[in-house]
Amino acid sequence: MKTRSIQRHCRFQLKIMSYGNSYYIERIEALEKLIRRKPRTLQIDMLGVGEIPADSTLLMRSILLARSPKTRLITNARSSLQSGSVLVWLLGDCRIIRDDARLYLRRVDLAEDAEVQPNETWKGADSKYRDSFSEIDPEEGDYARVLQLINEFLPVKELTGHLIGVAVLRQFGLVENEQVDCFLATAFGKSTGALVPR
Repeated sequence: MKTRSIQRHCRFQLKIMSYGNSYYIERIEALEKLIRRKPRTLQIDMLGVGEIPADSTLLMRSILLARSPKTRLITNARSSLQSGSVLVWLLGDCRIIRDDARLYLRRVDLAEDAEVQPNETWKGADSKYRDSFSEIDPEEGDYARVLQLINEFLPVKELTGHLIGVAVLRQFGLVENEQVDCFLATAFGKSTGALVPR
């Protein structure tokens, strides 16, 4: 009888590239295979300059959210992150970031009427005139969704267009925060050494 060994800790390298759509497609497939093995800990090491396309970001998010509840996710930003890669990093149960790394969220210019609403009367209605330079880009719609999801962790409206340092991330409790850890340890009667930064 063959027994399947449970992997305790798996590392997954995710290079951040400017033009790497095919790379992300391959890495998403590899991530799905790894998640199916249900490791106890999965560490995603993020390294490089660029940005993960919004659609790939949303797909990675759906895969990571579907992981076993027993799989602990560690996201390790070894480089500064921007746009979609920020969301992937935020999904970690434990987040690690290089001390001098920064996050950056670019603004999105998407018209309020860009998406058809389910309760809206749209059949037969004349759409507003848009010239060839104001066409709606589906990728921008996906990026707007990425920003909505990041907003669950950080105030996107106030932080887009600015560099976000580690000190600010600590204030939001997104990386190790000794003051918050001590408070939680006191509140729940645990020693500070038992708490793992979230």
